[in-house]
Amino acid sequence: MLKEPRPGRVKTRLGRDIGIVSAAWWFRHQTRRLIHRLRDPRWQMILAVSPDREGLASCVWPGHLMRMPQGRGDLGDRMARALRLPGHGPVCIIGADIPGIEKAHVATAFAALGSADAVFGPAPDGGYWLIGAKRLKAVPPQLFAGVRWSTEHALADTVASWPAARVAYVDTLRDVDEIGDLRMTAPGARAT
Repeated sequence: MLKEPRPGRVKTRLGRDIGIVSAAWWFRHQTRRLIHRLRDPRWQMILAVSPDREGLASCVWPGHLMRMPQGRGDLGDRMARALRLPGHGPVCIIGADIPGIEKAHVATAFAALGSADAVFGPAPDGGYWLIGAKRLKAVPPQLFAGVRWSTEHALADTVASWPAARVAYVDTLRDVDEIGDLRMTAPGARAT
């Protein structure tokens, strides 16, 4: 899931620290590196873009990749729509602002769905960088109900909204929301 990298539209909290143009520039280049790094024949990559019309027509993202509009609603509405895409096999959704994601992380998440109904990649701030589900199992209509987004409760609230699911967890990775997160993801940085 990603947004068109326009200043003032993406990474606004990071923009308060480093400037909105620099934050948009970081996001654009971070996303390009991520897309290149995660291309793999084991899965199909679909870009869930926002805003819908601009994202579908954007020249920023590789033209050969399939795109889908995220649509209206809060983050939960948009992720639920992506999890319910028609198709066979499991689906995983990741954010584009997690510099540490490697192919092995995605492969581990898909493997976890062999014995689990849902998989999460936790973030240190209480959110998550990945959510995945088996498409064979219906994603419940109440999924994401009552989730307190952008808080330390986002992961716990999401898991609670999917009470019957067998849940697996994969590696904890840091997303970038503020300057401190950016420093922690820099090459050579140590997690605390």
